[in-house]
Amino acid sequence: MKEIIVPELAESITEGTVAEWLVSEGDQVGKGDPIVELETDKVNVEVNSDYAGVITELLVGEGEDVEVGDAIAKVDESGEGVASSDSGSDKEEKSEEPAKDEKKEDKKEEKESDEKQPTTKEETADHDPDQPVASPATRKRARELGIDLSEIKPKDPVGRISKEDVEAAAKSKADEGKKKDSKKESKKDQSAEKTEFDKPVEREKMSRRRQTIAKRLVEAQEQSAMLTTFNEVDMTNIMNVRSDRKDDFEKKHGIKLGFMSFFTKAVIGALKEFPLLNAEIQGDEIVKKQFYDIGMAVSTEEGLVVPVVRDADRLSFAGIESEIMNVAKKARDGQLSMKDLQGGSFTITNGGIFGSLLSTPILNTPQVGILGMHKIEKRPKVMPDDSIEVRPMMYLALSYDHRIVDGREAVQFLNRVKEMVEDPYDLLLEG
Repeated sequence: MKEIIVPELAESITEGTVAEWLVSEGDQVGKGDPIVELETDKVNVEVNSDYAGVITELLVGEGEDVEVGDAIAKVDESGEGVASSDSGSDKEEKSEEPAKDEKKEDKKEEKESDEKQPTTKEETADHDPDQPVASPATRKRARELGIDLSEIKPKDPVGRISKEDVEAAAKSKADEGKKKDSKKESKKDQSAEKTEFDKPVEREKMSRRRQTIAKRLVEAQEQSAMLTTFNEVDMTNIMNVRSDRKDDFEKKHGIKLGFMSFFTKAVIGALKEFPLLNAEIQGDEIVKKQFYDIGMAVSTEEGLVVPVVRDADRLSFAGIESEIMNVAKKARDGQLSMKDLQGGSFTITNGGIFGSLLSTPILNTPQVGILGMHKIEKRPKVMPDDSIEVRPMMYLALSYDHRIVDGREAVQFLNRVKEMVEDPYDLLLEG
């Protein structure tokens, strides 16, 4: 009997919470098959089986915390979840040998199927009829779609649930979603907890990631001397460029030309002129980074994450747009890895996509600068000849760590970003 332990997850991450088991006791797994999903401070990670065999016991339940090195499951490498013939043989074990041979043949046939689903002990005659039969990959897909496997009636004659069954159940569930949501809201109102003033409330435990986000935001304010400076940028020229170039750009590169690539290019240009905004404090030293890995804040259902666009200074406009789209999709699909989130030197966040007109972004420590973009809104502007025109304007906010960045540098940095965004043709020539 072998134990599966929690492996090293990533630098600075030593524990996690069991989000969902992808296998059940009695399931047959291969070496390297994912068996459980752990929720960590930053991303969800899958733990794979180190052995091939049958899962005989799950040692921790969903929602429980585990640390690196903890045993979380047991695997019987004999493949049957019972003692092997080396530990002693009797008539019952001998009588099971033909059955074992048959199971081996079944496994071989299933490996050749399109799904390549491993045979499980649940498919034998003595399995629990209430236990759903599905491969780890199918269980994972069901989890992603929020489908309860026990409610699916499989098409397979032997009772195995396939990914197609899960997809069909998800479609059916979506059709009934509105009705179920209204019923749930009604039940919540009836069963809600009461306060001392007899007012209804609802309690929900914070996820590990939400707890971590809350902790880091408080730490950022406690451990840095954070200040924010504001400016506004006239978006007329950048909007004209996008309008003139967007069709040719998309046709050539297969991706849309957005605002983020312009702001990323402008930020990188300003960081090169004001390197302290691209630094961090380590003890009593200032570490000035000689690279430009730009974090892009992305809002997901589980909270804000900041995947990083590596070496953004070496990317073209198309390269930046492609990388932004890639990391944003991975973030929303829950597919980010630890590497995607580590090592950023400066962060850009765009509250304007949610309609924010003005805000104060909080530092993504240990970084010492973050640029906040906001909603584009038409406002009157006094032009150089004293005439007044209605222009598409955006407020910009730069939060910075005053311990190493002075107000003069912060204001000049933000002014430089403004100048480059308002004259985007120079950015296009450079990028």
